[in-house]
Amino acid sequence: MSTSGLRVRPYAAADHDAWEQLAAESWNGTFLHSRRYMSYAEDEFVDASLVVEGRKGRIAGIFPAAVHQTDPALIESHEGISYGGLVHDGSLGGQQMLSALEAVADRYYHDGKRALRIKTVPHVYHRVPADDDLYALFRLGATRSRCHLASVIDVRNRPPPSKRRVRSLRKAERAGVRVERGAALLEPFWSVLTERLRSKHEARPFHTLPQMLRLQALFPEQIHCVAGTLEGRVVAGVVLFRTARVLHSQYIGSDDRGYETSALDLVLQACVDECRERGTRYLSLGNSTLYGGTVFSESLYRFKAEFGAGGVVHESYDLALS
Repeated sequence: MSTSGLRVRPYAAADHDAWEQLAAESWNGTFLHSRRYMSYAEDEFVDASLVVEGRKGRIAGIFPAAVHQTDPALIESHEGISYGGLVHDGSLGGQQMLSALEAVADRYYHDGKRALRIKTVPHVYHRVPADDDLYALFRLGATRSRCHLASVIDVRNRPPPSKRRVRSLRKAERAGVRVERGAALLEPFWSVLTERLRSKHEARPFHTLPQMLRLQALFPEQIHCVAGTLEGRVVAGVVLFRTARVLHSQYIGSDDRGYETSALDLVLQACVDECRERGTRYLSLGNSTLYGGTVFSESLYRFKAEFGAGGVVHESYDLALS
């Protein structure tokens, strides 16, 4: 036990229920921090997660992490999730956060690791403001290694969409595009998405279809597909991750027919409407950056901005261990 009253140790199977409860009730966590979510990739990563205990042995914080796949001396916020960070119940603010991250770094150092990479949780996901970790990382001498720029609509304070987006929305309506929802749409949308990524970017989705189907089955209330259809065929869609404050578009795509009819405009408007109906503050349209943020797509960013989106950064920090 350190002088701060905190103890950091590796996650154990016996911690499962306490981990899940803290992730669900934390100031800055989402369902992506749950062990249930991370289980989709348990065969791909070597887990190195830690828990932070307070004076009475109660878990006050969780640190989802894994050994880097190509550099075993590097620990990073779990590669299977979009953001990691030190998730906590509100008790790790100020000096306690600094002490907790010092203890995390010290634990990995004594385990023979040389570096730690932390993907922080963007502020829009916080239930309560919780940027204390950013201050602590500054104090510890961490350097920002990645900075992605995401486009996010503040549904409560949304600027008017551009005239082009309004015209495209009307075009989709005139073409007869229908918006549909449901688990059965995921597989046909995945075909649209994978072909679009392959043909335009020589890329593929981060998740495989079996992984996404498994996640949707594990989180039927948090993960769902919204699609635009024409004559019963999926031509555009999004896979949405629903958190307390953000409806996040994990994947967005359309085929040529969807592009011609502006089907995606109608789908995204349906997502804005869902945010309003549920009282969700933000709709995230995802990043417009690649390769750690060093490559920026101006056309993609401009397309999202025309819906009334502003910028939110997804940051990673590297900390040398000594």
